[in-house]
Amino acid sequence: MPRQRTRQRDRGTRSGKVTEPVLGSVLDFMRLIWGISHGLQSASKRMEAAYGITGPQRLVVRILGRCPDASAGELADTLHLHPSTLTGVLRRLEGRGIIERRPVAHDRRRVRLRLTTAGRAIDRKRQGTVEDAVRRALAVVDSSKIQAASDVLQALNQALESVIVPARRGRSRTR
Repeated sequence: MPRQRTRQRDRGTRSGKVTEPVLGSVLDFMRLIWGISHGLQSASKRMEAAYGITGPQRLVVRILGRCPDASAGELADTLHLHPSTLTGVLRRLEGRGIIERRPVAHDRRRVRLRLTTAGRAIDRKRQGTVEDAVRRALAVVDSSKIQAASDVLQALNQALESVIVPARRGRSRTR
């Protein structure tokens, strides 16, 4: 890493103190978000090893537990995802017998999603899950700070949705 012209700050870790560079508010915030993203992915892998379901799959199960008979489009809207992003998750959950698709009576082309008995059992599990870690973290933070963090994350989500990256000339593929 290049020499930093800014001051250093100490951050406590499990193994003691680590000196890290002060990068400025934007890069410090991005580093925190990437750390959280990595933590979510790691916890998701551990949850899959222990319970056979990933964090994103469990989130779908938890939402369907609260909103039975949602359509794939409604679920995608709730998760702020493009429906095609959700297709693989839904296919895996259906293949494992965790969710089922039920045709809408008046329009057989449309389906609604519902948890199966196995899905409801997964929905009831609380300890050792990603949301259990989130619940514990939120329990020690003042609600006004949670709301402020939520506001920042919503603004960031909207800003990221509007990012347009121009295509490079002479390249047919992006990396």
